[in-house]
Amino acid sequence: MLRIQTRLPDSYSGAPIDELHDRIAVAKATLGDSLFILGHHYQRDEVMRWADARGDSFKLSQLAGARPQARYVVFCGVHFMAESADILTGEDQIVILPDLNAGCSMADMAELAEVEDCWDALSEVVDISRVVPITYMNSSAGVKAFVGRNGGAVCTSSNARAIISWALERGDKIVFLPDEHLGRNTAFQLGYGVGDMKVWNPRMDLGGLQERDCKEATFLLWKGFCSIHQRFTTDHVAKFRREHPEGAVVVHPECTLEVVQAADSVGSTEHIISFVEQADPGAVIGVGTEIHLVNRLNEETPDKTVLTLDPLVCPCSTMFRIDAAHLAWILEGLLKGNVRNQITVDATTAAEARLALDKMLQIA
Repeated sequence: MLRIQTRLPDSYSGAPIDELHDRIAVAKATLGDSLFILGHHYQRDEVMRWADARGDSFKLSQLAGARPQARYVVFCGVHFMAESADILTGEDQIVILPDLNAGCSMADMAELAEVEDCWDALSEVVDISRVVPITYMNSSAGVKAFVGRNGGAVCTSSNARAIISWALERGDKIVFLPDEHLGRNTAFQLGYGVGDMKVWNPRMDLGGLQERDCKEATFLLWKGFCSIHQRFTTDHVAKFRREHPEGAVVVHPECTLEVVQAADSVGSTEHIISFVEQADPGAVIGVGTEIHLVNRLNEETPDKTVLTLDPLVCPCSTMFRIDAAHLAWILEGLLKGNVRNQITVDATTAAEARLALDKMLQIA
């Protein structure tokens, strides 16, 4: 999805970091309770230090909705997160994304038009009334709305098992968007095998499948992935175990099935944080997730050693876009009455997306 971020004035892009922090502090204090800054776990430390709340995307959106006195909700995350916040906050609240180029490559792998084409193609070969669409939280508002109006639900990495179990009670087949790894890992947890799953490639006719595949598969997994979590390999796990025989490995379910099966524990970002916090003093823990969170966990749990499984792993390039300069630019704009980078979801899309989100909450 194309998004164009205005180039920051030199007074921001060229300002020393200490000066930016001073300016952010003044603006934040002046705005007071009218401002609520959300910081996703994968953000830079220079941004996270200003967050009024930190967490995963859905948790933060819920917190913003529960803070009606905050007129300005500044979401330090990525585009789909800000959309969810706009859906879940009040009409008087304004959701802002400090850098419009902070998108999510996984979410962008499932464009609404492609999802609609998939549904139409499937309708010609299977009983579409028995197909349930499920979308991961990491998807656009448009895709969430599609799922809502077609009787499906949103899921998170922590409740995917419950949501998929619900879907299988009301249908014969699931289209899982947009992360094939979370879908596959969850299906395996539920006892399904490779033969029950097919990958739908949106850039090929009928997803690159035969009609028989579409009819027989229980899971049609969208060909999408997280560029960070897909980097982790079983070689990384093996290397960690050689170097730390008593260590433990915890990974995110957006990793490949092979990595998940090689780990000691698998779960959402919140699960990873809890795993580290509850580990015994002196523990050495290898983590398969975004590097900013790994480093922060190591700093905040000094009685343990927290290491990334891949020492060469890069930060999430889209999460990394938001920095102190962009945050200062947003906040000082608000002081002048200028709302920059507001994220809005139209009423129809928001209502349909909320159907899918509410269904998730009812189930999980």
